[in-house]
Amino acid sequence: MRIGELAVTVGVTTRTVRHYHHLGLLPEPERRPNGYRDYTLRHAVVLARIRRLTELGLGLTEVRDVLADDAGRDLAEVLEELDADLARQEAAIRERRDRLRALLDREGDLPAEGPVSPELAALLTGMAHGPESPMAARDREVLALIDTVASPESRQRLMAALGSAFETPAAVARAHEVYALLDALADADPDDADDPRVDEAARALADCLPDSLLPETDLAPGLDDSFLRALYADVAPAQAEAIRRAMRMFTERGQ
Repeated sequence: MRIGELAVTVGVTTRTVRHYHHLGLLPEPERRPNGYRDYTLRHAVVLARIRRLTELGLGLTEVRDVLADDAGRDLAEVLEELDADLARQEAAIRERRDRLRALLDREGDLPAEGPVSPELAALLTGMAHGPESPMAARDREVLALIDTVASPESRQRLMAALGSAFETPAAVARAHEVYALLDALADADPDDADDPRVDEAARALADCLPDSLLPETDLAPGLDDSFLRALYADVAPAQAEAIRRAMRMFTERGQ
């Protein structure tokens, strides 16, 4: 058989046949005097087996192990590994679908920062009722970042603390008052160290943070001093100073 005839017989492309030759999966046939490869029934049998194994989901390295009798790997062993891997993929897909369903069940009440965890989605939805605030928008982005990189345990503790702290309309209103104070510092003179608005915003922010956050010193890997520097660099100098003072007040409160 010519290469095209072999490919048609087994149901693959000639490019696939050449690729299997290149990988050493399919032995090279003898060549006719005119230089063309001369494939035999044995080549068709091996090629068909490769096709069946790849359709099961085996990678080409695993196919090579199965085909090489002296490799010491039994077909049943390879298939068991494949089955376990597929089971893991199936569980991961099921978990992702559950998360998607939880988001879709919110019936259009999805936060702009989504997709996020259901806990953060609920928190952002509860905090959404208030005036538009650039600082609030930045805060939502930071929470979405932490929601992404934090461990499940840290994320659960953080969202539980914030959820309980801002579960009442009065608490949400206080939070928006803090955002307004911080927004007002966007154009403040960074050289005016005596601007009373900086200290006012800092105290309001520190008072707004729940005590349940005090033990949380490692909410997410990598969110350390470098993260804080990036956070301060992303806001106006007076806003950054207010946040620094608030963090000091908050930390001192737990000592």
